[in-house]
Amino acid sequence: MENSLTGLFVPLITPFTADGRLAVGPLEALAYRVLDAGAAGLVALGTTAETPTLSSAERGTVLDICAAVCRERGAALIAGAGSNDTAASARALAELARWPEVTAALTVVPYYSRPGEAGVLAHFSHLAAASPVPLVLYHIPYRTGQPLSWQAICQLGELPGIAGIKHAVGGIDADTVHLMAGLPDGFSVLAGDDLFAPSLLALGAHGAIQASANVATAQFAAHVAAWRAGDLAGARAAGHRLSRLCAALFAGPNPTVIKAVLHAGGQIPSPQVRLPLLPASAGTTDSALRLLALAGSAAEEADPLNLRLATEPALIAR
Repeated sequence: MENSLTGLFVPLITPFTADGRLAVGPLEALAYRVLDAGAAGLVALGTTAETPTLSSAERGTVLDICAAVCRERGAALIAGAGSNDTAASARALAELARWPEVTAALTVVPYYSRPGEAGVLAHFSHLAAASPVPLVLYHIPYRTGQPLSWQAICQLGELPGIAGIKHAVGGIDADTVHLMAGLPDGFSVLAGDDLFAPSLLALGAHGAIQASANVATAQFAAHVAAWRAGDLAGARAAGHRLSRLCAALFAGPNPTVIKAVLHAGGQIPSPQVRLPLLPASAGTTDSALRLLALAGSAAEEADPLNLRLATEPALIAR
């Protein structure tokens, strides 16, 4: 499982039509595009997908589409499943057996109830024992309200059935440094904060789950690959170049600006999001589009092939 949890994973947005319906064709096209641009796999039904606003039928359709695309491309598929209810999380994980293409489940640390580290360990022990696929813990304490020490994460990483973690703690803190220095064997760390992904990759993260990579996918994939290959100069340059773009894409609530940029580029039929989210403002959209253009220009100056990969994804397969 370790080898399939390396590289860039793109947590797909869910495109909607102007009247708010799931846009099936554009979702399929986006899934093909990011994989053909160099992503190692997809994340379906994550936060970026506005999953809480999707009906059960829509969630099934999203998984059907992503599973078919990943099967055809031979790519990994991580599916979001789980909540702060252990029993309901176990049922959601069991349902993933319907999609054999799912290689792992992204399962959030129990939120709001703040069960403590012992409760989190019990929660994931129960889920991992019954899940049809390995778990990727989703650690995002500024959303869940439940911090975890590096010792607790390592303890979780020793559990059978837990393959890795999406680490999104809002920065690089002391626990992150200690975690990266003492990872359990076979336990993958995926950077989950777009802005801090370069720093975590520099510490040895195996890859990243980056919402920003819904746009400029080839550049983000090349950035992760550079760190993995030990190309320190190239990785640093790419990280600096992409950091401003990441900040602009997160200037509004995720994924509002990303959707606006994709719509402006003609890749999805509308920038629509579902309440309680509101569409991105014209100002934040324009800023992100300017930085996207600058990132492309800088990439071309650094390496002419980079911009060609961003605009001609079919080159990746050659």
